Amino acid sequence: MNVRYARSGLVAFAVASVALLAVGCGAEDKPLANKPAATTRPSQSNQAGQEQPSAEAPAEVLTTLRGQKGLELAINLVERDAGGFLTVKGQLKNTSDTGTIVPSRLSGDETEVVKHGNSLGGATLVDGVGKKRYYVLRDTDGRPLTTSGLSTIGAGQGIPVFLQFPAPPASTAEVSFQLPTFEPATLKLS
Repeated sequence: MNVRYARSGLVAFAVASVALLAVGCGAEDKPLANKPAATTRPSQSNQAGQEQPSAEAPAEVLTTLRGQKGLELAINLVERDAGGFLTVKGQLKNTSDTGTIVPSRLSGDETEVVKHGNSLGGATLVDGVGKKRYYVLRDTDGRPLTTSGLSTIGAGQGIPVFLQFPAPPASTAEVSFQLPTFEPATLKLS
């Protein structure tokens, strides 16, 4: 099989995966400034008036990375996909008392990634045992397969983020997650 066509197929699959992910992330997933962290609503079938947890309850935080100017990245999900990808999801939060500009350094320094605007494209996973570094995947136009268009985050607010990497081998149990201007964190892989 021609290597060029194999790469094109892999890139097309990655782009399709991101498109499906983007379609699944509707406007109702975006946090509102005054929205409570966990909401409950009465069950229609519950006559006693007891409340049941809503599907909007916050996800478990696996680890939190601290960055500059009050920025924190809380990672909620690290998941291997069937297609050979590793998806990381979380919340980028501003814990300071004032709004902050998301640093452009988070995009990294690769020209192809930087030209597509502020993103988390500078993130990497480091497999210390396998001595390998994994970069955020990119589509055929060089756009990183991660949250992009980041500009400012208001005081006390957060935005949902995702990053997609090539998956390390199944034998790799943990990796170091690194993002420019943030302290590194160890992620356990299932």
